[in-house]
Amino acid sequence: MSDEHTASAPGDEFWSLRPRPRPTPFTEPFWQATSEGRLVVQRCGACRNWRWPPQLACPECLSEVGDWVDTAGTGTVYSYSVVHRGVDRTRFPRRYVLAIVELDEGIHLLTNLVGCDPSDISIGSRVRVAFRHLDEDHTVYPFTLIDA
Repeated sequence: MSDEHTASAPGDEFWSLRPRPRPTPFTEPFWQATSEGRLVVQRCGACRNWRWPPQLACPECLSEVGDWVDTAGTGTVYSYSVVHRGVDRTRFPRRYVLAIVELDEGIHLLTNLVGCDPSDISIGSRVRVAFRHLDEDHTVYPFTLIDA
């Protein structure tokens, strides 16, 4: 299948044009971990509830104590959409796949699916994180299908 139809296998142009994350002091531990090839999520230090997106206080017990904990980096496709024409074609020039992945830990992340044909994706497909280094300072966390 040609690149024109392989939405989820974007080439270097896609990644070079992609907007860069802007870490804050609050999210810096997450982005530092991605640069090290680890996918981390906040976990409440009091009740052990997972917190995503990152929050100052636990939505379950309101504790402000929390840690960044490594995840397995695997999960299932909860939902997805193939974007055929992005709003900003200068930054997202090709068709691509947006997905919500439910990590094995139960957290839902918004991400991209890469390295697969969109016709191979279905709700419930098993996926794993496939970190992509955008440049020296930025790493993102797309996911790819796990071969059955």
